[in-house]
Amino acid sequence: MADRRTFLKSLAGATAGISLAGSAFAKESASDRLGEVLPKRKLGRTGEYVTMLGTGGYHIGWTTERDAQEVIEAALEGGVRFFDTAESYARGVSEERYGKYLTPKYRDLIFLMSKTTGSDAQTVQKHLEGTLNRLKVDQLDLYQVHAISTPGDVDSRIEKGVLDYLLKAKQQGKFKYLGFTGHQNPYAHVHMLERTKASDIFDTVLMPVNVLDASYFSFKENVMQKALDRNLGILSIKSLADGRFFAKKQEANWTSEDPLIPNYLSIKEAMHFVWSLPVTVLISGNENATFMREKVALARSFTKLSEEQRMALIDKVRDIAMTGKLEYFKNEKV
Repeated sequence: MADRRTFLKSLAGATAGISLAGSAFAKESASDRLGEVLPKRKLGRTGEYVTMLGTGGYHIGWTTERDAQEVIEAALEGGVRFFDTAESYARGVSEERYGKYLTPKYRDLIFLMSKTTGSDAQTVQKHLEGTLNRLKVDQLDLYQVHAISTPGDVDSRIEKGVLDYLLKAKQQGKFKYLGFTGHQNPYAHVHMLERTKASDIFDTVLMPVNVLDASYFSFKENVMQKALDRNLGILSIKSLADGRFFAKKQEANWTSEDPLIPNYLSIKEAMHFVWSLPVTVLISGNENATFMREKVALARSFTKLSEEQRMALIDKVRDIAMTGKLEYFKNEKV
C-alpha cells in the first residue's frame, strides 16, 4: 500500500506538467473556426498539444453510418480535436467513415491517428497505404504498432522488420510520430520499451488506464512511469473497462454479472480518475452522439482528484478488480 501511494504521488506531479490549465505551456487559443476547443495537454516530447478527450475509432466502424457521422459531428462541435482509428476496425470501415465525414473538411483542425496490426514489414506497408487511401490524407499525425500481446510478439515484429519499415515511412513523411499500443499484457509494453531503449524511436504509448487497473495486472504501475521517464505521450483507453462498468453492453448485447456502475462508482468518478493521472488523451468510444456529448461534458467539468480521492476509488473496487473478470481483455497467460 505504501509503495502504491508513493507511486501515485509521483504521478500527481507528472500530471501537473502536461495540463495546459493555467500554465505557460499553452501555445494555441482556446477556440478555432468551429468554436471552443476542449482543454489541451502536451503530447510528450512531440511538442504537440491535443485535446484531453479523443474520439475512439472502433465504435465509428461498427455502429450505423448515420450514428458514426453524428458522433464525429458531436465530437467536433464539443471541442474534441483528437481522432483515433485503425485499419483493423471493421476492416477499414472506421477509416472510410473518417475519410467521408471528417478529413475532407476538418483535416487542418484535428490530430489524426491510426494503427497497424501487421506482424511483418510487407503487411505493415500494405496497411499504411490502405489507411492513407481510406482516410483521404497524405500524412497521419501519429501511426502506431497496434495490439502487441507478449514480449515474444514484440521480438517477432522487430525481427520481421516492422520497426525498420516504419522508420523509413516516417522519413518519407507518411506520418509525423510513431507509437505502440496494447491492452493484454503490460510486460509486452515493458519489453518494447526495453528493446527500443537505444534507438528511442517512439513518441507515444497507448494502454488501458482505469480505476480497476491499479489492482490487477497493472499497466499504470508497470508501464506508466517508464513511459514518462522516456517523455512519451500517454494515450489511455478502456477507462470504463470496455463497457464492463455497465450492466449491458449494446454492441455485444451481453449482461455483466456484476456491473461496476452504478453499484460502485459513477462514470464521472471513473473518467476523472483517469484524467487525474499523467495521461495526455482519454480515448473514448461512443456509438451515438448522445454518449459523445456526455463525455464532452465530463471533460469540461473535470477537476483533478487528490491522491486520497484516487486511493479511495481504487480501494472501493479492489476486490472486484482482482478477480480479473471486468478487465477481461487482459491475459496473464499470453
